[in-house]
Amino acid sequence: MLSQITQKKIRSKLKNIYQPTSLKSEIDLINKEIIQIIRKFNNQNSKKNKIISEKTSMVICYGDSLQSNNQKYLIKNFQNFYQKKLKKYFNTIHFLPFYPSSSDSGFAVKDHYKVDNKIGTWSDLKNISKKCDIMADIVINHSSARGLWFKNFLKEKRPGKNYFLTVGSKFNTSKVVRPRDHKLLKKIDFFNKKDFLWRTFSPDQIDLNFYNPNVLLRFIKIMINLINHGITIFRLDAIAYLWKQSGTKCINLKQTHEIVKLLRIICNNLKVKTLIVTETNLPEKENLSYLGKNDEANWIYNFSLPPLLIHAFLFEDSSYLVKWSKNLPKLTNDNCYLNFIASHDGIGIRPTEGILNNNTLKKFLKRLKKNGSKFSFRKIDKKSKKVYEANITIFDALKKSDYDKKGKFLLERYISAHAIMIAFEGVPAIYFNSLFGTSNDEAKFVITGNNRDVNRYKWNIQNILNKLKNKESKQSNFYQNITHLLNIRRKQKAFHPNGARYNLNFGSKIFAFKRISLDKKQSIICITNLSSKIQNITLNKTYLRWKNLIKLQSKFDKQLVLGPFETIWLSNK
Repeated sequence: MLSQITQKKIRSKLKNIYQPTSLKSEIDLINKEIIQIIRKFNNQNSKKNKIISEKTSMVICYGDSLQSNNQKYLIKNFQNFYQKKLKKYFNTIHFLPFYPSSSDSGFAVKDHYKVDNKIGTWSDLKNISKKCDIMADIVINHSSARGLWFKNFLKEKRPGKNYFLTVGSKFNTSKVVRPRDHKLLKKIDFFNKKDFLWRTFSPDQIDLNFYNPNVLLRFIKIMINLINHGITIFRLDAIAYLWKQSGTKCINLKQTHEIVKLLRIICNNLKVKTLIVTETNLPEKENLSYLGKNDEANWIYNFSLPPLLIHAFLFEDSSYLVKWSKNLPKLTNDNCYLNFIASHDGIGIRPTEGILNNNTLKKFLKRLKKNGSKFSFRKIDKKSKKVYEANITIFDALKKSDYDKKGKFLLERYISAHAIMIAFEGVPAIYFNSLFGTSNDEAKFVITGNNRDVNRYKWNIQNILNKLKNKESKQSNFYQNITHLLNIRRKQKAFHPNGARYNLNFGSKIFAFKRISLDKKQSIICITNLSSKIQNITLNKTYLRWKNLIKLQSKFDKQLVLGPFETIWLSNK
């Protein structure tokens, strides 16, 4: 039974979202349907919990990240590879959008109820979900201009009628915060009036009209459909841009937060335990706001970590990383950071706002450009724009620095960057291509002209398996080092996502912190040399007797001696 308290919470959220724009009778109808959806689902399913622990880690990939001669079973390819090479290290797979799509590598969804037949089937996803947890995108802010909904929108047919956002000429967009630099509004002339279509991300991605409660209801049904096919973690793509209001920034508005809260209430009351992850590539304070009061996202992406971590290694300076991490709020068992240093997009620059000053940022971007980065921009006003993200693989981003112009210590930098991320408070997520030290896909970029495609290389499954068999190959070397770290992490209770983390100060060339298990029985000190020089560190004698988890044979006398870009994990157990 759904409690009266829960029913009141659902109704309260709907009122916060839609009053005074909707009638009481309309809100009552939507409220009733949501309650029926929850009851029906719970009547058809048995209770399933989700355990988050030090064993929780995620691999991020596309359904077609692995190619083969048989192009009809790409998800099955990945399942086979997962069983052979990834299962021991990852218990969660994030499959980036697998729906039929018209652009943006899956993020211009044409039909939310189908799996692209080039990738696989719902049955394929269901089968994989029996072996691990699956995270999938709910592309909630926009939909394809070439999809079913938009075609129906133009014909005023369902589903699609009144699904897309149009605004009149009096709508004030002067304060709108943009993530891109194309023209935001598209003038249209139909339904016997002249309006403008809203396009936050591209001309092919038309923003959905959440003023229409049926759009929200539709996405609740999509969420239930995903659970029925084995998906239990939902990534709410571009959620911050959901609600638009004249004269405002049209980002992070109250109604958007209320919608996330409503989805959290629904998830909390389903028998199958599900999690909500908000994707908000924004400055730190705005990103953290999606935790609410433990009533919005279960997990938020730790968006400031990638640029600050990469900056620390390139400039051999921990100061910005230390200052940021000291102020990062500690989260409870109901909430988590999702840590990453590479993704299918690029290195977000907005999360550095308020952390890196203009001069430091300018030097950082200059170094990334030297390493092969492209840049995507966002419009500030009619005359100016700023870098939104650096489009580059993590391999190329860390390849060379002003201190290591020939890239002598590339491998050491790369592995230690991952070691910090894997040991940090939260759940580690590793992009599939990062496992093999994949460099920029310049060939794909030449063909498409899309900056983000440099980081979306597709491997032939037999090719990568052959590379991994060869112990001397670059791919095997990177894979062995990163999976070694993940294997250690899984066995240490101090690396529980919510285990305490305390910064340790050993100067600007070192980044160090202490992790403590929830039961307080295990402590691990994680120390990384961020420089290309050997560093000697004086530690309490007690710590010198602790076990180095990464190199078990290591012994320390009076000091720790760290090689260039070396990481050690010292454990009391």
